[in-house]
Amino acid sequence: MPQLLLELFSEEIPARMQAQAARDLERMARERLAEAGFLPEALKTFAGPRRLTLVVEGLPVAQNDRKEELKGPKVGAPPQALEGFLRKTGLGQDQLVERDGVYFAVIEKAGRPTPQIVAEMVDSIIRAFPWPKSMKWGRGTLRWVRPLQRILCAFDGEVVTFDVDGIESGDLTEGHRFMGSGRPFRARDFDAYAAGLAANFVALDVEERKARILEGAKTLCFARDLELVEDEGLLDEVAGLAEWPTPILGDMEPHFLDLPPEVIRTSMRTHQKYFAVRDPATGKLAPNFLAVANIEAKDGGATIAAGNAKVLSARLSDARFFWDEDRKHSLESRLEKLKGVTFHAKLGTMYQRVERIVALAREIAPLVGADPELAAQAARLAKADLGTGMVGEFPELQGLMGGYYARAEGLPDAVADAVRDHYKPQGPGDSVPTAPVSVAVALADKLDTLTGFFAIDEKPTGSKDPFALRRAALGVIRIALEQKVRFGLRDVVGVASRIRAEQPAGALGKANPDEVLSFFADRLKVLLREQGRRHDLVDAVFALGDDDLVRIVARVEALDGFLHTEDGANLLAGYKRATNILKAEEKKGPLPEGAAIRLPVAPAEEAALVDAVHAVSGPVNDALSREDFAGAMTTLAKLRGPVDAFFDKVLVNADDKTERENRLRLLSEVRAAMGRVADFSLIAG
Repeated sequence: MPQLLLELFSEEIPARMQAQAARDLERMARERLAEAGFLPEALKTFAGPRRLTLVVEGLPVAQNDRKEELKGPKVGAPPQALEGFLRKTGLGQDQLVERDGVYFAVIEKAGRPTPQIVAEMVDSIIRAFPWPKSMKWGRGTLRWVRPLQRILCAFDGEVVTFDVDGIESGDLTEGHRFMGSGRPFRARDFDAYAAGLAANFVALDVEERKARILEGAKTLCFARDLELVEDEGLLDEVAGLAEWPTPILGDMEPHFLDLPPEVIRTSMRTHQKYFAVRDPATGKLAPNFLAVANIEAKDGGATIAAGNAKVLSARLSDARFFWDEDRKHSLESRLEKLKGVTFHAKLGTMYQRVERIVALAREIAPLVGADPELAAQAARLAKADLGTGMVGEFPELQGLMGGYYARAEGLPDAVADAVRDHYKPQGPGDSVPTAPVSVAVALADKLDTLTGFFAIDEKPTGSKDPFALRRAALGVIRIALEQKVRFGLRDVVGVASRIRAEQPAGALGKANPDEVLSFFADRLKVLLREQGRRHDLVDAVFALGDDDLVRIVARVEALDGFLHTEDGANLLAGYKRATNILKAEEKKGPLPEGAAIRLPVAPAEEAALVDAVHAVSGPVNDALSREDFAGAMTTLAKLRGPVDAFFDKVLVNADDKTERENRLRLLSEVRAAMGRVADFSLIAG
């Protein structure tokens, strides 16, 4: 079937926008084709420095004739309603169909040629494209990320003709800005298009560009007995900067290697988009860098490498200046500057925030096995590097540089490590702090952030989380779980709120602990869902009021394992049946209180369930007190048989009042016994 080829050719598209632009183009094209009744066999998009490309396989040459049915007013509705419906449809009343007392209009639409639909689709996509930032140019009204220069659009080997704000469609495109032929070439199908670009030094597919970079870089490093320091984020970026990426290995001045390696790598990455290189024998950085050019130079890249080396030397000279100057002043001496730095208008200055973190870290320290005074000292200095020249130049090095400066001052290793690591974890792939002092300061930092913004009602909404509160909550959860740190969330949230309330800025309010705990529950559900756990199990455990994250997850894991057994699944069904009966009876009045007994005339199945419930009560409580949740579940499983037999043979709503009330007490005891482990009513199934 025919193929559609579309290229939107413009000035340079920012690398950070390209991947999303390809996804948006695919989505918008798929949606508009579906609206026209088209279901293509395949649809693929490509994004590069100067072009967005769409290729669609398997479109028909024309749209099928269609019938559209519109529901109208009821028969007998006011005349105005019927008149409005007729105007909308363009039909007369005699053309309407009456069905079940309602008017329907059946409108037949003749199918249109596919090129007409494509022309409208492309115009719509271009005008509505969701660039994060866009611009206008010339005298037109069109907005695009950079000036749009050309539109190539061909269907079934023919040009689809249309005009978008003065830019006429055609079948011309062009290759590499410098290495190509310098002349536009024609393409009316994807094979000719891709071959023409390759012949003109354009790698269309971003995966091909990334492969060229990696393979070329590793080959260059291997030849010099070096090793590339791989950086997936940087690879994604540089693959969007060059149409024909060509790695070049350059040399840097060796004396810069006495700078912290993070400074060197950050300077390379942030300012120059260079990859770092290491010596595989030592694992340390080598005096080299790997740049990615957009041309194949005649001299093998020697001139480019030399020029880049000069620029890098200038950057690293600046870094050395900051490194030397920063160490002339202690971290403690920089705290005064924080009094003039506003953390948030409603939460005071950064200095006030530091005071809160200090007080909170001191109180958390005993919970995590840390020395309270060391934790307080580390917390006091944790934000001091915000006033250094290095962090001013490279904000992403905050914390890390504070650790270096603290160590250079001769401060205890535990303090330096805590200053360095207190922002961790900063993402799903980041490690958590492990040393007790580091854990205390990291928890204090994140809990102050969470409770502060909840207190001023700056909570995340939908996809918006400007203060990274979701990341902070997930950080607390990961630290607690991975380091087996035991504390009550409600307690530490209360401590954080109390500490803030003691400051002038704290008078603005306290965080609602229930809201904060609910927020943690949501984050925990997200984390466990990514690990294959069910979110309803988290709800079932949180409903017990437990706020120890380690214990909550242990309960969830035991509960998950239990429900995967036949006994667990059947007992859950029995629990829900018992609960439904009790809820129905509660609507009639209070349930009978007390424990169930073995009545003289009770059926054997009832007596067996009474014995079973009383027999498991003690062992379940003992297992829970030892936090042996799997053991508690195993004990509960003994109820499965008696519960099944009871519901199979015994009528709960007996005519005899004594029997009925005893059986309701028995079901209440079953519910209570299971409810000590989790709230099974919140579990699906």
